[in-house]
Amino acid sequence: MSAAELIGSVDQPALPGANAATRLGARLDKGALLQAQLRHPRRVHVEIGFDERKAHLIEAGADAFLMPSRFEPCGLNQMYSQAYGTPPIVSPVGGLRDTVEDEATGGGGFVMNACTDRALMEAIQRALNAWRNPQRWQSIQVAGMRRKFGWEAPARRYIELYVEARESQRFAHSSH
Repeated sequence: MSAAELIGSVDQPALPGANAATRLGARLDKGALLQAQLRHPRRVHVEIGFDERKAHLIEAGADAFLMPSRFEPCGLNQMYSQAYGTPPIVSPVGGLRDTVEDEATGGGGFVMNACTDRALMEAIQRALNAWRNPQRWQSIQVAGMRRKFGWEAPARRYIELYVEARESQRFAHSSH
């Protein structure tokens, strides 16, 4: 399926209020996106370029945030999403795995169980099922918003490790 075919199906979005999507891995066809905007001006808006303020507003206003990266040392969007109450749907890789806890274990997002098309569709389906239950969806949103991604906890852990290293170095020198 091409991006144009997927966009052409915008009359039947997966989520009410959903705008437009492009197929994962599909080459972005700006012409097809602009045509979809012309055909569906109330459902599709295309903006070529990047505006950080708008990006945050869109992410904060979305129902969910899809981030199926194959490699991600540690992006920020999955953390922004959780802070905004927008549950992320992510691959189980790198920083995504480290910063998104799956809703099945009380977390604020949906972590794919592998980097496959099937796992992606299963994670999206789990998100859709949760979204259809407002109480469950709200608890997932709240779990994500409660996450803290600041430096306080890592800094405290670093100090603990440093103190342990100094003590074991001191012990090693005193036993000689």
